[in-house]
Amino acid sequence: MQELDSQKTIDILNAIMEFELAGVVRYTHYSLMVTGPNRIPIVAFFKAQATESLLHAQQVGEILTGLEGHPTLRIAPMEETFKHNVKDILQESLSHEKKALDMYKSLLDTVNNASIYLEEFARGMIGQEEMHNLELKKMLRDFS
Repeated sequence: MQELDSQKTIDILNAIMEFELAGVVRYTHYSLMVTGPNRIPIVAFFKAQATESLLHAQQVGEILTGLEGHPTLRIAPMEETFKHNVKDILQESLSHEKKALDMYKSLLDTVNNASIYLEEFARGMIGQEEMHNLELKKMLRDFS
């Protein structure tokens, strides 16, 4: 085992926390903007995504403080596209989930062979983000 680069790990975790907190805002916004005949299940999907993003931010924050880091009060920048049809919202969501996947992969690369717990946490989050990517791709199929 190698030694954990604590500062790099803390920096990545803070970036992830900012991104997950932005996801809470993003998915809450999307849930409010959906219209049309499929509104009810899609709103429920986005509300669940917002709740999960908050849970992820809280989990990351617990790890951060365990590493003696200071959790950020910021959220990642978000652009308002003003595109609110379901296809655009789902495509923006897929883009968001792909970025989250990359961030957790970066965490895994940083903690690899230095912390079994952090490796397993990162792998679990990567698995969840991969599933979100698959779900969003399936949801987008009807629009192609």
